[in-house]
Amino acid sequence: MLAYIIRRLLLIVPTLLGIMVINFVIIQAAPGGPVEQVLAQLEQVGGAAAERVTRAGGDFAGTAAASGERGAYRGAQGLDPQFIKELERQFGFDKPAHERFLLMMKSYLSFDFGTSFFRDRSVVELVVEKMPVSISLGLWTTLIVYLVSIPLGIAKAVRDGSRFDVITSGVIVVGYAIPSFLFAVLLLVLFAGGSYFNWFPLRGLVSENWQELGALDKVLDYLWHITLPVAAMVIGGFATLTMLTKNSFLDQIAQQYVVTARAKGLPEKRVLYGHVFRNAMLIVIAGFPSAFVGILFTGSVLIEVIFSLDGLGLLGFEAAINRDYPVMFGTLFFFSLLGLLMNLVGDLMYTVVDPRIDFEARKA
Repeated sequence: MLAYIIRRLLLIVPTLLGIMVINFVIIQAAPGGPVEQVLAQLEQVGGAAAERVTRAGGDFAGTAAASGERGAYRGAQGLDPQFIKELERQFGFDKPAHERFLLMMKSYLSFDFGTSFFRDRSVVELVVEKMPVSISLGLWTTLIVYLVSIPLGIAKAVRDGSRFDVITSGVIVVGYAIPSFLFAVLLLVLFAGGSYFNWFPLRGLVSENWQELGALDKVLDYLWHITLPVAAMVIGGFATLTMLTKNSFLDQIAQQYVVTARAKGLPEKRVLYGHVFRNAMLIVIAGFPSAFVGILFTGSVLIEVIFSLDGLGLLGFEAAINRDYPVMFGTLFFFSLLGLLMNLVGDLMYTVVDPRIDFEARKA
């Protein structure tokens, strides 16, 4: 097992490098960039904006990601060419693309992700600040989906073809078809001071006086705020996992060892939970780490916007819109590394669920 883990860890290096190279090239080919963002702000609010933003970008020669726009910029007409060159130097675009990439990756090896161009704060500081919101949404959503979908999938498999199976299938398909952001708006209208009830807060993860509350009141206040966002995110998450659990159980129930166990007179519950459950849950439980990462970093952007939750999804979206390359590439590197590690954890979960699996016997 140790040899397998080492091989997988070594494989992460070229995989992560490939991810960074592909995204670097794509973003470099995309129009726009920090320099054009400064020029746009200069057109809107005058030279003070340019001075503020260029000062924020003064230390990014090593971590600037990509631009490729050296020469003509939209909004640069009538400006001193020396000023444009100074902007390029401040943001690190006075260097060739390959040199910028190598400097960026060299910094990332020591987990130095640089500082945001437009927030004047380090990328690590921003990520740490936004992380609690996204972890709260991702963890609660994943746990609730698993706690509901697994028992429901088992019940559907045992009652396959019954009225219960048909009705629950219809309910989860309808829930899957409803976009989470649309359900979030409906929840706000119904329960957050819209046209009906004012039972839940409209925005934020905690109340403004949260620090002044006692320990129990802090927990209750947090749960009070997180209820509607999590409810909006879980609405569409039941379908896939429920049907996966059901189909996995049906596949195992049809196996010969189940027929043999029943022929020996074993109780049905012992057959299901003593024999079928371990094999059927293999693929479901092993996928928990990757499912959590997927929900954590990809499924909460609109929810964070609707409920005014300042998390990682909103941070990444704003960084992409503003061409804040240190934030874009720093978070991409960190989350890609985390995702690859979680994939390894997911594979190792197979051995936890079923000790008969031996990765050491495979040439992985």
